[in-house]
Amino acid sequence: MTQLPERTEKKLGLVIDLDTCVGCHACVVACKGWNTQGYGAPLSDQDAYGAAPQGSFLNRVHSYEIEREGQSAQVAHFPKSCLHCEDAPCVTVCPTGASYKRVEDGIVLVNEDACIGCGLCAWACPYGAREMDRAAGVMKKCTLCVDRIYNENLPEVDREPACVRTCPAGARHFGDLGDPDSDVSRLVADRGGMDLMPEQGTKPVNKYLPPRPKQDAEGDIDVLAPLLRPVAEPKGFLGWLDRALEKL
Repeated sequence: MTQLPERTEKKLGLVIDLDTCVGCHACVVACKGWNTQGYGAPLSDQDAYGAAPQGSFLNRVHSYEIEREGQSAQVAHFPKSCLHCEDAPCVTVCPTGASYKRVEDGIVLVNEDACIGCGLCAWACPYGAREMDRAAGVMKKCTLCVDRIYNENLPEVDREPACVRTCPAGARHFGDLGDPDSDVSRLVADRGGMDLMPEQGTKPVNKYLPPRPKQDAEGDIDVLAPLLRPVAEPKGFLGWLDRALEKL
């Protein structure tokens, strides 16, 4: 079994703002694209255009409707990938040492040459963040784009995970969560960043910023309303139909 390091020099990870994420899946597409042409073997797809498509994705976005008492319902989009836990059960359960946590930055990786595809790490992960690549026969997971963040051939602005670089809403942030003075650590402190399923005891490095409560319906302001007012009352059949529909 693989041993976890007693400590890591950094805690590189993501901070995801659930209040800002719009569920566009740009991060999913960017992750799939980069990891299919970058680090390790490509992320395969099976029967991609058939009746039962399957494929390997290291990042997924789930959407939920949240209802709070006395407030309007709101939709929250929840991106999820490997959380690079400090006490990562996927590492300690691996029988070949293929799963490991790096001392220098805390990133959890898979040595695909040593992976036998037994799936124990997927069973051990409480977040469902491991994916079996059916073509390669090995387990895949988020690498925090380790081949980007240290790549000196890339412009410095591009040396961050593909999902962070591509997010159009600025909902994803990357940095050292072990440094209390880093931008991501200050963001977590200011917004009350939280762990996913802390009761599991895995100490995930990635943090989530909770969605802000939605304003009550009575106080909502529709900035487009003035632009959507009809410029003229419809006449004839359309006028009758408009009046009839208003009564329904």
